[in-house]
Amino acid sequence: MNIRRTFLLTTATLLTLGAGLAQAQDKTLRVGTDATFPPMEFVDGGKRTGFDIELTEALAKVMGKQVEWVDIDFKGLIPGLISKRFDLAMSAIYITDERKKVVDFSDAYYAGGLVAMVKENNAAIKKLSDLDGKKVSVQVGTKSVGYLQQNFPKVERVEVEKNQEMFNLVDIGRADAAVTGKPAAYQYVRTRPGLRVLDEQLTTEEYGIALRKDTPELTKAVNAALAKLKADGSYAAIVKKWFSASK
Repeated sequence: MNIRRTFLLTTATLLTLGAGLAQAQDKTLRVGTDATFPPMEFVDGGKRTGFDIELTEALAKVMGKQVEWVDIDFKGLIPGLISKRFDLAMSAIYITDERKKVVDFSDAYYAGGLVAMVKENNAAIKKLSDLDGKKVSVQVGTKSVGYLQQNFPKVERVEVEKNQEMFNLVDIGRADAAVTGKPAAYQYVRTRPGLRVLDEQLTTEEYGIALRKDTPELTKAVNAALAKLKADGSYAAIVKKWFSASK
């Protein structure tokens, strides 16, 4: 009798713990990011910050969830999402037809595009066509790589792992230009004098939150939360904070 009672109590305890764990996991939103792309996502004083970071935290709050960040290189974001390392990826990811073949996207949350950044005194590069025959640094795994391959085949690409490396190569003269997202380029030239962004953009595109195709309800919930933030003014406040000084 005692053995049976002990077994039942133990079973009940395990079921309770299991239910509690499932509930905790249900309230946690695991988000993959590469926090090396200011002002979208970066680390400052040992803490993640940036437009994407704040927007994600605001979205999670509306959804009644806590965010658990998963740091990963940009090129690993889509594979990591597909393999279920996290629930969504938020890291200045452009919505592209190629990516949409393997993942779903939220509604667009910010307009960006690719631009070219050069040294301010670089007289050899005044317009986009001047990139031909030049060394241009790009971050692996980003659209910049494929875009230059297809549209600027005469460019000598210098591919690096991190966003900061890409800019550094222009700083020290080992690359004539860097091609990257518009927000990051303008953020960098604001903090590092002697650099400029070409007026003409290579592309105009939109950022989206990447989600797995097998979680349509989560995609729906994210879009609903984004719509709410836009309706109540919270989204506009976050945009103003991070981009009020942007061109």
